[in-house]
Amino acid sequence: MGAERLLVLCLVLGAVAAAAGQRRRPSTVAMGALFTYDSVIGRAARLAIELAVDDVNADKAVLAGTKLNLITQDTNCSGFLGTIEALQLMEKEVVAVIGPQSSGIGHVISHVVNELHVPLLSFAATDPTLSASEYPYFLRGTISDYFQMHAVASIVDYYQWKEVTAIFVDDDYGRGGVSALGDALAAKRARISYKAAIPPNSNTDVINDVLFRVNMMESRVLVVHVNPDAGMRIFSIANKLRMMASGYVWIVTDWLAAVLDSSGSGDFKDMSYIQGLIVLRHHTPDSDAKKKFISKWNNVARNRSIGSALNSYGFYAYDSVWIAARAIDQLLDSGQQINFSADPRLNDSNGSTLRLSTLKIFDGGEQLLQQLLLTNITGLTGRVQFDSDRNLVRPAYDILNIGGSGSRLIGYWSNYSGLSVVAPEILYQKPPDTSMSAQRLYSVVWPGDTTTKPRGWVFPNNGQPLRVGVPNKPSFKELVSGGNGSDNVSGYSIDIFNAAIKLLPYPVPCQFITIGDGLKNPSYDDIISRISTNSLDAVVGDFAIVRNRTKIAEFTQPYIEAGLVIVAPVRQATSSAWAFLKPFTLEMWCVTGALFIFVGVVVWILEHRTNEEFRGSPRRQVLTIFWFSFSTMFFAHSKSRCITY
Repeated sequence: MGAERLLVLCLVLGAVAAAAGQRRRPSTVAMGALFTYDSVIGRAARLAIELAVDDVNADKAVLAGTKLNLITQDTNCSGFLGTIEALQLMEKEVVAVIGPQSSGIGHVISHVVNELHVPLLSFAATDPTLSASEYPYFLRGTISDYFQMHAVASIVDYYQWKEVTAIFVDDDYGRGGVSALGDALAAKRARISYKAAIPPNSNTDVINDVLFRVNMMESRVLVVHVNPDAGMRIFSIANKLRMMASGYVWIVTDWLAAVLDSSGSGDFKDMSYIQGLIVLRHHTPDSDAKKKFISKWNNVARNRSIGSALNSYGFYAYDSVWIAARAIDQLLDSGQQINFSADPRLNDSNGSTLRLSTLKIFDGGEQLLQQLLLTNITGLTGRVQFDSDRNLVRPAYDILNIGGSGSRLIGYWSNYSGLSVVAPEILYQKPPDTSMSAQRLYSVVWPGDTTTKPRGWVFPNNGQPLRVGVPNKPSFKELVSGGNGSDNVSGYSIDIFNAAIKLLPYPVPCQFITIGDGLKNPSYDDIISRISTNSLDAVVGDFAIVRNRTKIAEFTQPYIEAGLVIVAPVRQATSSAWAFLKPFTLEMWCVTGALFIFVGVVVWILEHRTNEEFRGSPRRQVLTIFWFSFSTMFFAHSKSRCITY
């Protein structure tokens, strides 16, 4: 009986404690949202945030007994107004802020939330320089442009281009993204050859001037990283400048995908300007929850007569609300109270009317931030979890090719396996493979309605032509002949040079510069020395490769053999029985015969006294001398009986 009473007592005390805990929970918790209402991203995010708050308040498992109160402020696409709106939001004692939408405003507001200990969870500020080390209370609920620029660099490397031109908006968002792009390309042994900055809120004339300068450059691989609300004007102007034709490559970051998704059925007038573009879009895996949310968002938008459609930033805005709600729930479960205290460093002095004293420090801000960093849920965008750098894990992008009245999926990029035609969520189940052989994309229809991969660059229109020196001389005009003017050069060497230029995968304009008066041969050493003094870029002609010249210039491989040869007249040869006499002249044969007879006489003198074969009548002895002399031409007299010493 004693044990049973003790158990009942423990249960009663537990219930009382739980009830007390429930009583300690506030009835409402204020959460702020900061974005531009009338914008491509803002229109999708506003409704998504409102739906997320409704779903959180309707879910009994989250914030039980506590209602999430949403307070929104419109930044009006202005850094100054956005800062003012953020300060007004902080006056209302919000425990967390969803936003801001702009990276520029994010830089400013991050200083405010660092002071007031209010976590800032942005669904659209992608600038990589918004780092956790500088802004500890800033948390990015979307994918950083650091990963997007690595995706762009992977595409550039996949098609083996080495230089790109970056077209970007000249603000924190644009500069931060292009800086990350430069680092990503450098890792692929590529680079940004030209940076074309477009000032914010530029008119058509300014954009036209920027694109005109871009068109003068050699790179035809153009990476566009601008704001979605004004970005479409770039392609309209580029089309007028004939920059949407064959030979150009346009790689566009995710802002264009947000514009196209928000346009619903699409603006066919604008679509005609962007045929053949490669566009990146946040990859969000398909799920039942995602399909249900899209249907719900579309129904509410239709009832409210919202003209735009949903884009990927709406998914991240929805998930951001749930991330904050679950973190607040964990904070309240730990017994933490929602309290604010005055900041002793914020005082209204000297009659100031800024009312800085109304800005309070959130006492539980540090604990709420830690709960946010421990997030590990599955949202509309997939797995939601932060790594050690406070970036979302498993960043991935869809790669689209614009064509006709819509877009076609040609592959994916993820930091797990690079480029692939297989969805990232499938590859996550396999070992990572980022080798070149594993990188793959489907075929692309490029600008100009061609499937042939553009070479990516041309000789710049504002570049200097190649200065080629040609000797003007009176001799050996078949090899090189220079006349008056750069177009009046000819010869075998000139033909070889022009054929080599045509083999290059890009056009190289050349200017031939004749050297000499044509009456006497110019000094070849002086012509070659002009390369070292930068008066000429190259020389073409019958230049011999000698040691002193190789010290000041590089030579091509010889294209004419200059070895030693023997020149002899060709005569018709006749054959006869006396052909054996031809190796020697008549005089040589007479001398040879005399020598043989002389040898025979010497042998006769030495042998006739002792050798019977050299005796007899004078006629026989003369015949023996001649026989012995001429027999030495055909026989070897080796017998001792013939010759003795």
